[in-house]
Amino acid sequence: MESIGKLNRETIKYLAMATMFVNHFTAAFLPPYSLLGIFLSDIGYFTAPVMCYFLVEGYRYTRSKRNYAGRLFLFAIISQIPFCLVSTKLMTGEPGLRFFGMNMMFTLLLCFGILVAREKIRNSFLRIAVIVLLFVVSQYSDWSLFAPLYVLLFDRAGEDKGRIARAFLIVTLLFGVYDFVGWFGFLPLWQVALHALGVMAGPAAAGIVLLFCYSGQPSKAGKKASKWFFYWFYPVHLLILGLLSFVIP
Repeated sequence: MESIGKLNRETIKYLAMATMFVNHFTAAFLPPYSLLGIFLSDIGYFTAPVMCYFLVEGYRYTRSKRNYAGRLFLFAIISQIPFCLVSTKLMTGEPGLRFFGMNMMFTLLLCFGILVAREKIRNSFLRIAVIVLLFVVSQYSDWSLFAPLYVLLFDRAGEDKGRIARAFLIVTLLFGVYDFVGWFGFLPLWQVALHALGVMAGPAAAGIVLLFCYSGQPSKAGKKASKWFFYWFYPVHLLILGLLSFVIP
């Protein structure tokens, strides 16, 4: 599977941040079941697979796994209130601060735990038990089950692009099936099928970009600044959107 390799890691991450912003802006300010709202939400599904892919890659090459986990934990804590602000607006239609689960940084921290378990736990029964437990706990956070599954399959795939492609295909199809089942009976069948195809478009696009456009290299300039930008972007943009939800109907 040949890659044209034109986009570096930071460029793809910036693209993922942009699609994330579109998704969260839609959640905060657009009617969730409008055609435009559905379309823009679907664009945002590009982000999570990219985050999971680079989490696995980062785990593989980081100089300090302890520091990596510490950063995820710190920003999971920082991001929780901003996440709740936006989640409250999405779930209730009104501004406020209520708990609707843990944010994506917590999910990535759980995914990091899966990678640690696969690397460090030698007893196969204990390793599987820990991984299953982390999957279960993820049900209380954003992108539950699917993000851990992406990470598990990406880790198993290593650098084999054929296996990475299969990982994208498997999870994208499961995501579509999950959406189809969730809407079945509430909408006409053709709309349910169209909705499921829409939610699959973002993950499929992420797979295409990472498999065919990713150069496998970081940016040559501003690497450290970019790293901290990606961490801070998540809570800061959520906080801004959450606060704006109190003043913008």
